[in-house]
Amino acid sequence: MLLARTMALFVNVKDNNVEQAIRTLKKKMQREGLYKEMKLRKHYEKPCLKRARVKEENIRRARKSAKRSND
Repeated sequence: MLLARTMALFVNVKDNNVEQAIRTLKKKMQREGLYKEMKLRKHYEKPCLKRARVKEENIRRARKSAKRSND
């Protein structure tokens, strides 16, 4: 279950450099997983499909972790 996040993202704009601030904001959003969450919330996902997706993600994460530990 996705939990509601109350943490706000802040970006300082230095010397009126808005482009740099936008890039920084996008990086922070990417790291927090907000883009992925927005994509998932765009359309309703049936509970059975959600369980299957989460299971696939966990398997993929475990394989990646095992691969890293073997190297």
